[in-house]
Amino acid sequence: MAFYRLSRIARSLHRRRHHHCPSLSTANSYFYSPQPSTNYNSPPTRRRLHHLFDLSGNFGSKNQWHNYSSSIRSIGAYHELIQHSSFSTAAPDGKREESKNSNSNNGDRSWIDVYLPENARPYARLARLDKPIGTWLLAWPCMWSITIAAAPGSFPEIKMMMLFGTGALLLRGAGCTINDLLDRDIDTKVERTRLRPIASGALSPFQGVCFLGFQLLLGLGILLQLNNFSGVLGASSLLLVFSYPLMKRLTFWPQAYLGLTFNWGALLGWAAVKGSLDPAVVLPLYAAGVFWTLVYDTIYAHQDKEDDIRVGVKSTALRFGDSTKEWVSGFGIACISSLALSGYNAELEWPYYTFLAAASAQLAWQISTVELSSRADCNRKFVSNKWFGAAVCSGILFGRLLS
Repeated sequence: MAFYRLSRIARSLHRRRHHHCPSLSTANSYFYSPQPSTNYNSPPTRRRLHHLFDLSGNFGSKNQWHNYSSSIRSIGAYHELIQHSSFSTAAPDGKREESKNSNSNNGDRSWIDVYLPENARPYARLARLDKPIGTWLLAWPCMWSITIAAAPGSFPEIKMMMLFGTGALLLRGAGCTINDLLDRDIDTKVERTRLRPIASGALSPFQGVCFLGFQLLLGLGILLQLNNFSGVLGASSLLLVFSYPLMKRLTFWPQAYLGLTFNWGALLGWAAVKGSLDPAVVLPLYAAGVFWTLVYDTIYAHQDKEDDIRVGVKSTALRFGDSTKEWVSGFGIACISSLALSGYNAELEWPYYTFLAAASAQLAWQISTVELSSRADCNRKFVSNKWFGAAVCSGILFGRLLS
């Protein structure tokens, strides 16, 4: 019956098309909108079509509208029949929703899913190569130190900065691997971490250990290119790297311990350039990095505070609670003060303090506007710290060039 009705409508449309092709083409394009439940005979729809035909210039008078009513009804019936016939190409609602979800998931894919072979993807995720913010936060103190150690009026050594940038990438990957190996039982109970490669079973612990050894071997290659003092100083940081994942089980201050670990480059960069340490410059720089870490990692820890309570691990987010903003404001002031002292002792010129003021404003913006109850906003503020590090590094660079 449906095929019979369809053939009659098709023949009717074909005959009418030869007589009123421009008008029907306009009506046809109007009716083929994505709304499946349009009532083609309703007064509002008829009024809109009446107005549309007036604008088209194809009708001499409004009375001719009635001559085309049957054509419009036929088009409407044809459209409805096509939608409800078994050979319609329109996807059912369920399929459309499934397709939408699939497209959404495809939009969340990182470059790892696009460019790396399938076997390499779990290792890249284990090293957090798709989340470079950790590498930036580890690299910036190194860059600060290398730049402040440059000779007055000179640029920092590009080779040294490239070595430390590569080392930051490798050490951050190694640290994440150690963390995932030790926390694999905890990660399965936390929403944000349950899909990490080892926790999800994509990699076995043995594969994780082998990958860790590979990263440390490459890191050793970086250290061997530095002077002996820097090599020993760099190797000593591994004690902090290996023990950090245990701190969340022992103290409410794992973020402070992370600060000691992540900012080791503030000492190492100067040592790699000078062959020694100048406590008046590098100790305030190192302390500034530790206070900075307490700011951004406390904000970051607020993402997981409910899960941390449930699994029994500790953080400064839980320690500070509703007083978090007061605490991190104090850490921010200490960070900026330490940076100012380090720059003063290093005899940096006025551009450094201009950029330091800009960095202070960025840090104040983070602390004052962060919504600690919103995981998304905490993550946004955390990621924005790469710009704080860049502002400080730029200030050191211009302050050194003019000194």
